[in-house]
Formats: sequence, C-alpha cells, structure tokens
Amino acid sequence: MKVFSLNTKMLAFSALLGISMFMVSCSKQEVIVPSDNLQDSELAFRNGAPAPGKDPIAQIAINAGFSELVSALSYVDAELNAGLVNLFLNGTDQYTVFAPTNAAFQNLYTALGITKISDLPAELVRDVLLYHVVEGRRAANSVVPKKGEKTITTLLQASFSVNAQGEITAIGNSAKIATPNISASNGIIHVIDTVILPIK
Repeated sequence: MKVFSLNTKMLAFSALLGISMFMVSCSKQEVIVPSDNLQDSELAFRNGAPAPGKDPIAQIAINAGFSELVSALSYVDAELNAGLVNLFLNGTDQYTVFAPTNAAFQNLYTALGITKISDLPAELVRDVLLYHVVEGRRAANSVVPKKGEKTITTLLQASFSVNAQGEITAIGNSAKIATPNISASNGIIHVIDTVILPIK
C-alpha cells in the first residue's frame, strides 16, 4: 500500500484546491456538488447504488472543494497518526461518507467561537469525523427510508436517524442530505448541509 507523508498530502491538497473544481466525474456522469445550495432530492433518494467511480473518496473531497473536511482529516492524521486520508485515498474497503460542505464547517466554527478545525482537540475532531462514516457502500435508497425513519450506525459506534425527506437527526443536532449518491471507487458520498455532532 502506498503511504503519503503529511507534506506530500498537503502539497497535493493545496495544488488541487487551487483548481476550485465543483464538478466531479463519477461513472461517466458529471455530478455537481453544491457549496451552499440545497436541492430537493426526493427522487434521487430512491436511486440505488451507482457503479463505482474512478476516484477514491479523499480525491473527490479534494477535487470538489471540500477543503474543510480534508483539513479536518489531515489535522487528525497529523496529531493522532490516524491514517484517515490514506484510508479514504488508497484503501480498498468500501465506506459511505456523509460529507459536510465548507459552509457547514464555517457555521460550526461560528457557533463554537473558533476560526479553524485545529482550534478543537484532535480526539474530538476524530470522533466527529467517524460519526460521518458508515461501513459499506450505501446508496440513497438504503439510507433514506420511503417512510418513517431509518437508524444509521457509524464507525464511531454511535447512531443517527434519517427520515424520508433526507433529514438527519443526530445526537447533538440535525442536518439534511443535499446531494446523494456521489460515487467513488471505494464508496459513496452523500453531501450534507451541517456537521453532525455525536454529543449534546
């Protein structure tokens, strides 16, 4: 398995971030990832798993402008040697990531009175990140129920629920799935409008 040093990852991140791409090519179709705008995606919530994309989860996050999420992953890796970027960049296991937008992170920083993710303890950031990840490749139709609520158990071993409108009720707050089913080579990304919290 190829392992990148933190410096190499940060250089790659900086170069790719400068491109400011908001379109991601997945399985021969273009997926527009909104930075702030939410879309009513009820029809999309019924869609099954798309074919695996060509790029891994971490590469899509970098290319699509999820710079705050990538910064959070890199911060936890640097402080705790967690290997999260490498896991989502080079790992072969399949994961489903509920990926907050940059605006979602900025709203969190404002609420907490901080300016960046590294103002928080790395252990807390790690737990918050793991609360956004589920094992396996879970498309919208297996995450969003047709009616009622579905319980999703995360890598943190803590759960949140999702209703038929794609609204998430977490332990500490709520969110909405803005764009479902962005296909990666090693999983699926569902874009969400809020950083969900595993604590009250």
